[in-house]
Amino acid sequence: MRAFREAVEAGDPAAVEALLAEDVVFTSPVVFKPYHGKAITAAILRAVVQVFEDFRYVREIGDPDGTDHALVFRARVGDRELTGCDFLHVNEDGLIDDFMVMVRPLSGAHALAEAMGARFEQIAEEAAARPA
Repeated sequence: MRAFREAVEAGDPAAVEALLAEDVVFTSPVVFKPYHGKAITAAILRAVVQVFEDFRYVREIGDPDGTDHALVFRARVGDRELTGCDFLHVNEDGLIDDFMVMVRPLSGAHALAEAMGARFEQIAEEAAARPA
């Protein structure tokens, strides 16, 4: 999804959030239970920007006019390099309603889980403070 990729690459969290459907489901690469809703998903994505270093998309897979997209990325968390993929589905309004992330290798996933876990109380508070 070109608009999402451009918003992420521009470091524009408001533009990223504007592309999320109210009922978006976010599936984390390191947490079993998915997160439901725009507020928590946006808060998670804002925190990820702080955790990932040297983040860059390296490949886009899928029909640009389709509803399913895959954006392959590379990043670093501390001294751990990782490769991941954002799997996005857009609804009939063109908003992201399903957002799943996968990362590898396991050492990178562990570093991501630790870094995000340290921020999760702040993420939850930020999401709760957002109007529904």
